[in-house]
Amino acid sequence: MPELLAPAGDHASLKTAAMCGADSVYFGTKVMNMRDSAGNFELSELGNVMDFLHSRGMKGYLTLNTIVYNSELPKVRRALEAAKSAAVDAVICWDAAVISIAKELGIPIHLSTQASVSNIAALKFYANLGVSRVVLARECSLKDIREIHDAAVAEGVNCELEVFVHGAMCVSESGRCFMSTSAFGKSANRGRCIQPCRRLYRITDVEDAANSYVIGEDYVLSPKDLCMIEHLDKLRDAGVSAFKIEGRSRSADYVKATVSCYRTAMDAFSDGSVTPAMLEGLKAELADAYNRGFSEGFYFGLDDDWISPGPQSRVMKVFCGEVVNFYNRIGVAEFLIRAGTLKVGDRILVYGRNTPAEYADVGEIQVEHESVDSVSRGERCGIKLPFTVRPKDKLFIIREKEQ
Repeated sequence: MPELLAPAGDHASLKTAAMCGADSVYFGTKVMNMRDSAGNFELSELGNVMDFLHSRGMKGYLTLNTIVYNSELPKVRRALEAAKSAAVDAVICWDAAVISIAKELGIPIHLSTQASVSNIAALKFYANLGVSRVVLARECSLKDIREIHDAAVAEGVNCELEVFVHGAMCVSESGRCFMSTSAFGKSANRGRCIQPCRRLYRITDVEDAANSYVIGEDYVLSPKDLCMIEHLDKLRDAGVSAFKIEGRSRSADYVKATVSCYRTAMDAFSDGSVTPAMLEGLKAELADAYNRGFSEGFYFGLDDDWISPGPQSRVMKVFCGEVVNFYNRIGVAEFLIRAGTLKVGDRILVYGRNTPAEYADVGEIQVEHESVDSVSRGERCGIKLPFTVRPKDKLFIIREKEQ
């Protein structure tokens, strides 16, 4: 099967992706990437990030995929020199300045989907520039991908193809949208989109402002999330070398759910053990992670039912507190409850900067070595866990959403 490429918007997501079976991760620094709102990494941290990945046999790709202004060229060079020093496996970019400097420094180049490559001519053009992998345009169908791959093989074009298999989609062509810039001065092409397309809108009668209406019940500019877990074999057979999960702005528990499910599906497709029931179950698990409903995007021709009705996950996480201490010998975490009430039987989620996202069911709660049924804000308690946590890790309760 192709490479499974996971998002890492922060340290917790990085560790979680590694724990759950990703082959590689893509991440940004605080310098010019398309997820400016994610936690991201300092340039000074790149060495440690790559050491962590390489020690586990994984690859790491740095995203530098915004548009670049002339005054920022020295900043781009510093970032790429840091990437080179840290042995980053490739840089994901599309601006010609980034391509040029990366090529000069000898850093492998993966072309971002922002470049909208959707035909063999464009693939050959970028391959001749030294690009070793192209993330195809989101608008490509399965048929398009197969034709591009077959033409590349026939013409001896040595360039891998990567596609998205899961996560948010944008209403604008390959994500090049100006709505956020126009309305709020936050450019999507600089990684600062505040997603005004995800909102409901109200129309108002200009002659009588008392008359106003909400546009429909749907978020008319907001597509559903992509989900291709049932069709990974088709993408593989079309010549795809890497499957990418979108989500650098999403949390570590989202990374855990998506990477775990896709790893399971990919392994099952690979060894022939996949079944329809398995895929249905994995898709149901994915539905518990944050999503806006699922679509197959453009792969099989545009689905008429692509508009999202809004967030659709069946459960939600509610912040509850943080870890104060962890007693490794007995496997007990001491928590400070900062919000709400935690009860015996609750399902909890814990993660932090250096702690992958993990779930557990609360079997017993102790306060001063006495068992209690619940604890509330301001109280400290001990809970036995089957995994290690660290001080300042965050504690969440998993709740069923009201339907």
